This record gives sequence, C-alpha cells and structure tokens, in this order.
Amino acid sequence: MQKQPAIITQGLTRCFDEITAVDHLDLEIYPGEVLGFIGHNGAGKTTTVRLLNGVLTPTSGKAQVLGLDPSVDGALLRQRTGVLTETPSVDERLTGYENLSIFGALYNVPAADLDRRVADLLELFQLSERAGDRVSEYSKGMKQKLALARAMIHQPELLFLDEPTSGLDPVITRQVHTLIQDLSKNGDHTVFLCTHNLAEAQRLCDRVAVLENGKMVALGSPAALAQELWKGVHLEFETAYDALPGALRTLETLPDVYDVIQGEGQPVISLSLTYREQVPGMVARLVEAGVPLYRLTPKDPTLEDIYFALHENKPEVNR
Repeated sequence: MQKQPAIITQGLTRCFDEITAVDHLDLEIYPGEVLGFIGHNGAGKTTTVRLLNGVLTPTSGKAQVLGLDPSVDGALLRQRTGVLTETPSVDERLTGYENLSIFGALYNVPAADLDRRVADLLELFQLSERAGDRVSEYSKGMKQKLALARAMIHQPELLFLDEPTSGLDPVITRQVHTLIQDLSKNGDHTVFLCTHNLAEAQRLCDRVAVLENGKMVALGSPAALAQELWKGVHLEFETAYDALPGALRTLETLPDVYDVIQGEGQPVISLSLTYREQVPGMVARLVEAGVPLYRLTPKDPTLEDIYFALHENKPEVNR
C-alpha cells in the first residue's frame, strides 16, 4: 500500500507585484523519495521551498506538507523539516560546537541526546578538530558542512537542500551523496534537492522536476524523460583504426543517420539514428562494408541533455 505523499501541491502560486515566481505548481512527493528541483536562477525554486515551509503564503492554490498546511501550521511544520539554503546560514561569532548546540536546543532536541548528536555530526563532516574555533575562521567548505550539519541536528523527516555540495571537496561531496542516499533508503526521510549540478541530480534523484519561469515544464525520472523526449537512439561503436574511413563513408550513405562524430585519437564513432529499429540495418551495412565492430554501446541522454533540450527547443525534442 502506497504511503500518503510527504508533499502535495495543487495550483500553488506566488506572485510578487506583477511577477509570478511560482505558477500553478502541481506536485506530489512520496516518503523516501529524493526529488531533484532544477531550473535556472529565478525559476522559482527558492520561492517554492519558502512556500512549502510556511515562510511565505501562497497567492493562490494550496500545499500540504507532512500532513500540515504550511500557511497555517508553519511553525509546527518547521520543527519537522530541515532547510539548507544556498548561502550557508551560520553564526560566525560562535564556534561550530555552539552553532549546533544552540540550534539543537531551539529545535527541542532532548538534552540527553544533544551532545551525542552534535559530536556525531561534527565527526561525520570532519569538523571535530575545529569544533571549538569561531566559524569566522572556517573556510567556505567548512561553513557549508556546518550548515548541512545544522539542518540535520533535529533529525528532520523532510530535508530541503539547496546546492548541498557547493564548496565541498570531492571526499566530503561523496559522503554527502552517500548520506542523502542512506536517508531515503528506509522511506523515513524525504529529500527535496535544489541543484544546478545536473550530474549530481541524475545520480541521486528518483525523479526530477524542471522549472522555467515559475512553471514546471517536466516531471519524471531521468530515464522516463529521456524516453519521452527522444524517439531515436544515440550510439557509440569501436572499430579498427584502418577501418575508420570506410565506416565514415558507409554511414554517409545511410538515411536518418546524423551527428556522426569521430573520437579524437580513438577508433570510436558516435552517431544518432532517428529510430531504434534502424540499428540492425546500420550494423548489417557496416559489416557488409568490411567494418569490424568491436563494441556497440547505446548512449542514453543525460539529465544535462534533457535539461537543455527542454530549454533550448532542440529539433530532436518532441514538444
């Protein structure tokens, strides 16, 4: 039996004077899901997060988050959510330990558990040795790690993360990715991930929502969106160096083959076909021409391909 959605929005809209920042957003997110919320600067991502946490009230439409109405029960809701903003919000006059301890107390973390949680998070983000230093002495990456730890101190059911790995080194970035995946595994934590890092979103997210000027223009898993947008198939094949000229000549004679690119310094050719059903015929023609095929690999569109296809109205996209 499917659980009730962690987030439901119906026609959620927020206007600022004549600007519509969020435009009739309809969205359902389920417990344990990692949803990627992607779009250009000013697309409406931050405004949506504020609406869902009860910091802003909608102009029209409604939302339900963890069974609560954010516009009515915002204070109660924020006890159950954690928010990491794009710009780390930490008190630089205090130490790292003090930041986490004070924030935990404000969120009613039991006194018996608070010291342990603070210590565990400082260790997780490799800040233990600097726990007693003022945050003003921290690097940008250290401040980002502390802000993420602060968002997690009260063990929220729902995490809103805005560029969570910005400024982090590769080791900590991998740890954050693992943490996000672990949080969602058992279905007890839901992650709303706002990011410009499309590779990160593709790796972590069950589904992505693409925003443009306040409107959601696509929603689905990266694989489902790719299938919807691309009728054809992108391929890469490896041959012998001396067979490259013949392979290129043969491909020039085939209809519906386009974007033929020879790899630099490698006997590899990438190409696109209009329809997947044309692959066997293309392979047969290459073999007939004496072109050896050592490897033939389909290349699924990446989330970056999908994003730019949606925003640039490429001809291969079915609008």
